[in-house]
Amino acid sequence: MAKPPTKSSAPGSPPTANAMWGGRFASGPAAVMAAINTSLDVDKRLAAEDVEGSLAHAEMLGAQGIVPQADVTSIIDGLKKIQNELAAGSFPFRPEMEDIHMNVEARLAELIGDAAGRLHTARSRNDQVATDFRLWVRRQIDAIDRGLQELQRALIDKAEAEAATIMPGFTHLQTAQPVTFGHHLLAYVEMLGRDRSRFKDARQRLNESPLGAAALAGTSFPIDRHRTAMALEFTAPMANSLDAVADRDFAIEFLAAASICAMHMSRFAEEIVLWCSAQFQFIRLSDAFTTGSSIMPQKRNPDAAELSRAKIGRILGAFTGLLTVMKGLPLTYSKDMQEDKASTFDAAD
Repeated sequence: MAKPPTKSSAPGSPPTANAMWGGRFASGPAAVMAAINTSLDVDKRLAAEDVEGSLAHAEMLGAQGIVPQADVTSIIDGLKKIQNELAAGSFPFRPEMEDIHMNVEARLAELIGDAAGRLHTARSRNDQVATDFRLWVRRQIDAIDRGLQELQRALIDKAEAEAATIMPGFTHLQTAQPVTFGHHLLAYVEMLGRDRSRFKDARQRLNESPLGAAALAGTSFPIDRHRTAMALEFTAPMANSLDAVADRDFAIEFLAAASICAMHMSRFAEEIVLWCSAQFQFIRLSDAFTTGSSIMPQKRNPDAAELSRAKIGRILGAFTGLLTVMKGLPLTYSKDMQEDKASTFDAAD
């Protein structure tokens, strides 16, 4: 007979069995398997969202009488302490715990003891990560919208100041008809308005809660999915539990909107590069956004614009990459989907 799995291992060695799912395993994964399986370095960015979702789930478990209220109170107190640790940068991330969900639950157990184990009642990491990721993307969309609105205002202010400044309009990069600089800048205000609209549409579609779908087919516990959806400011629970854990359309759509927006940024950056060149001499960039040359002191290189022009490569790459990850996956969850976050985080940055 195989020896029963152990819950811990010697310092520095790979764990012999995972405390979350190791009940039927007599030994732990190979070192290389442990290395490729862990996602903590990436998904720890979901820590705040993970705690937020856990607070809503714990409160619901208590309200439904699934978990004793005394345990719920301990869980909520412990989660709020974890929130404070995350805000202070003192949360003790443990690499041996493979993801952010296990890190939060392990820390909760250290803080409140056995009651922490009740938090996972009626919940799987499948619906948990789907919820966390939606919350994170929703926040990114809100932040991006604020940034785009600020950029529109800056362009409008400049357009008003330059409303009578004549410049050539171009087709084929050849001088065509006279326009004003203000008119030219307002074209980008329109593009950014469409970008904001696309992000708004994506936010509306993503704003449904996967929580309660559990691994894929729900749970026999009498949970209240509408309660957790409302607590997390989702419009409603997702209608189909299989779709709830398998869907990453919301991230793909976010990356599609980001790619189009980055394309507009790239076009504007290219205009800046042209306008400040010796051949055009339409504008002069400040020292804050140019660099020099170690061998040609007369140079004023528009590096900020050039770097902005290039960023679409990574953002469009993230969009294409996630489409490729998802294109052949059967329902519902597959570990391939662990690759959904790193490129999305990078693109948002």
